[in-house]
Formats: sequence, structure tokens, C-alpha cells
Amino acid sequence: MSTSDTSFFGHPKGLSTLFFTEMWERFSYYGLRALLILYMTAAVAEGGLGWDVGTAGAIYGTYTALVYLMSVPGGWLADKVFGQRRAVLYGGISIAAGHFSMATPIPAFFVLGLALIIIGTGLLKPNISAIVGQLYASTDERRDAGFSIFYMGINLGAFLGPFITGYLAQDPGWRETLTGWGMNPANAWHWGFGAAGVGMTLGLIQYVLGAKNLGEAGVAASGASTPELARHFRRRAVQYAGAAVAVLVVFALLAALGAITVTATLIRDVVGASLLVITVVFFGMLFLDKSWTTEERGRLWVIFLFFLAAALFWSVFDQAGSTMNLFADRNTENTLFGWAFPSSWYQSLNPLYIILFAPVFAAVWQGLGARQPSAPVKLAVALIGAAVSFWVLAAAAMISGEEGRVSPLWLVGIYLIQTWAELCLSPVGLSSMSKLAPAKIVGAMMGVWFLGTSVGNFFAGQMATFYDSLPLAQLFGAVSVMPLVLGILMLVFAQRIVAKMGGVR
Repeated sequence: MSTSDTSFFGHPKGLSTLFFTEMWERFSYYGLRALLILYMTAAVAEGGLGWDVGTAGAIYGTYTALVYLMSVPGGWLADKVFGQRRAVLYGGISIAAGHFSMATPIPAFFVLGLALIIIGTGLLKPNISAIVGQLYASTDERRDAGFSIFYMGINLGAFLGPFITGYLAQDPGWRETLTGWGMNPANAWHWGFGAAGVGMTLGLIQYVLGAKNLGEAGVAASGASTPELARHFRRRAVQYAGAAVAVLVVFALLAALGAITVTATLIRDVVGASLLVITVVFFGMLFLDKSWTTEERGRLWVIFLFFLAAALFWSVFDQAGSTMNLFADRNTENTLFGWAFPSSWYQSLNPLYIILFAPVFAAVWQGLGARQPSAPVKLAVALIGAAVSFWVLAAAAMISGEEGRVSPLWLVGIYLIQTWAELCLSPVGLSSMSKLAPAKIVGAMMGVWFLGTSVGNFFAGQMATFYDSLPLAQLFGAVSVMPLVLGILMLVFAQRIVAKMGGVR
């Protein structure tokens, strides 16, 4: 945590290792996300699963929610057992195995692949962000700019992923090539899934080779300060894992005996109830812990508020993979100068904008220094921007009508608004969590940020279940209400929130 290391664009060299690791992980994640709901709703004759939109939306929302929900135990394991460095490595291996499983055109391997990606992302996602925070001293003014650069790496991968996987899965010319090779063109989807696995594998190789640049950041399990504590937490981890396996076994036996019928709706309801219980229990345990100082307790309240802001923001933003993906496929004219392109390519607009504008935002924040807006103000602007983007989408839906298609420029503009909003929330939120969190639970607190993302993704997926049953303008308009309300309230009470942050802005 030295301010003297400026070898990576004025930042510590270790940031480059984490930048490229996260780039390839996001390549794999967004490459899959761009295809997932389209693959599930595509006809069986076209290589898809042939599910209705309600079922596919429920599964999509459940998957994306669990991906981020697993960040909570992933952060705990890093704090108490593995350390962040090993947690990232194990997570990347699980993610790569999951994508390669999905590359096999067998339905059971599709489910196994999703499960492995969920587990792996839960280990990798919160902990790589925590390591970024450990590269800087808490008073280093480069910190927010460093997270913005890191966020640009995330979006470089997110930009490339849908382009490559979308081409392999949807492009008619590629399917003709497969036919010419004597292969089944309906399996093109699985070529896309396999490409995502290759990306994660490249990220793992880069991470291992660049580990020397990270120094001691993330090596130790900070919550296990003695060998006795380390052994205690390892036993706890084994017990928790055993309990989880037991629950799954009982669930499987009940399904096999016909006592319960496993449906997408049942899975959605179980996950939704679990998210509510986990949120209440997790924050309840934090606030009932009497060991916190007055300042730390005040910061925990701010963390809870930021959790709500993240949940509402991502409930709008992450409809990019559900309702907005369906709108792009069914209600948008996917041609440019007479050239048709895969609908999944719209998923690359947001990360492209991030690549273009993240350096601008980073330069602005770094240039303003202590005069920049506080974190609560930045998050409030993000929430209001997310609401505005869906007002524009509602207008596009009104123009498209029941079966019409609108110009691609509508989505081009909507993604631009959402990008500016995202740059006011995500890197700032990550940085704030790493500064606000007490040192002994920093991994778990990063998990809380992703728990908010999990809740938001769950609701984003559920919105897709109404795509065929509600007027689209009404659906999109309703989505914007709660983010707008919270954004206005955070602007009004920004100074009081900052006072609770104990000097952190």
C-alpha cells in the first residue's frame, strides 16, 4: 500500500494483474449472459431449450441472483479460510469448468455448468475487488481512480464477450460454416459457451503469472489471526458445506419420490425467500454485534443504505440481459446500413461506453480531489439516471406497439444513459465499501455489495416473466419508480449520510 508505486498508468503494478484477470472473467460472464435467455427461449429445432418466457425469466433471474449471492459466503471464506488470493484462483477454476460443461450439448451439463459458475463467481468476484482496495492506503487519493481503471478492465471483457459468443451462437454465416464441416448448426450455442470458458482460462493463466506483482495483498485470511482461529474457521466451513449438501440431497430425494415438483416457479420462490432471509439475518447479526465502535456502527448504517441503492439500481440496469435483451431481439430493427447483426451484440454497447467514458470519469474525480461530490451524491445521481433510462425505453415500447420494431438508436441512447449512471455508482460503491468496512470483515462487506447486486438481479430477471403479459410501456415505467424515489431522498439527506461515514467521502 505504497503511494510510490506508479508503474501502471500512475497506479500500483498489481492493478494490471487484477485488471486483466477481471477482464477475462467478465468476458466469460457477459459472453454467457448475452446468450442465456435467448438460448432458453429459442426453439428446440434451432438448438435452444424451447422454454416459455416466464420459465426462462425465472431461471435467468435465479441464476444471476445466485451468482452474486454467493459473494457473501465467498467473502467469508476468503476472510476466514483461504485469503482473497486463493479464493480468486479457486473461483476462476470453477468458472472455467462451468463454461466448458455448458459447451457440451447435454441438458444436464447445462444445469451443472450454471452451478459451477455460480460457485466460482461467488469466490472470485468480491475478493478480487477487495485485493484492489488493499493495493492502496486508505488515504490515497488515487483510490477511486484506481477502481475506475479496474472497472474499465471489467468492461473491456464485457465488450468483447458478447461480440464473440454472440457471433458463434447466432450468426447465420457461422452456422453455415458448421454445416460445411459436417457439424450440427443447432449446436452453435455451445460454441459460444465454450468460447466463454476459453476466456476464463486465459484469465487464470494471467493471474498466476502476475501474482508476483501483488505483494502481500490478499494473501492472509485477515479474520483468522491465530492458528487456533484458522482451524476453527476451517471446521466451520466444512460444517456449512456439509449442511448445504444435506439440504440439496433432501430436496433431490423429495423430488425423486414425487413429494415436490421442481419447477422454475418453485426455484424462483425459494431463492426469493432465501434472499430476504439472508439479508435480514446478515444485517441483523451485524447490528446486534456489540463489539463495534460508535463510528463503525454509523458506517454499517451507511453500508446498509448503499446496499439498498445497489439493489434498486441493478434491478433496473441488469434488465439488459432479460427484458432489454428480449426487446432487442423482438422489438428492435437489428440492421445497420442494410447489414443484419445478432441481437446479442447490443450487450456490448454498455461496456464500450464504459471503455470510452471511464477514463473521463476517473480523470474528473482525480482532478477534483477533495472537491468531488460525496459518494451518496454520486449514488443518488446513478439511481435517477437509471430511472430516466427506462422512461426512454417506455417511450420506445409505445412506438414499437405490439409487433413493430424501433430503430437501434433507441437502445444506443438508453445504454449511454445507463452507462453514465453506472459510472456514478459501481466503481464508487466498490471503493466506498472497501473504505467503510471494518478491516476484519472487509471480504464479507464486499460480499454485501454483491448481495445488493444479487437482489437487484433477481428482480431484473422476474421482470422478464411479465414481458408477454403486460404492456411494455407500463412494465418499463413501473420499474423506474423506486430508484427515482430513493435517489431523490439520498440527494436531500446527503450531508447527514456523509456525517455517518466518519470522514470517508
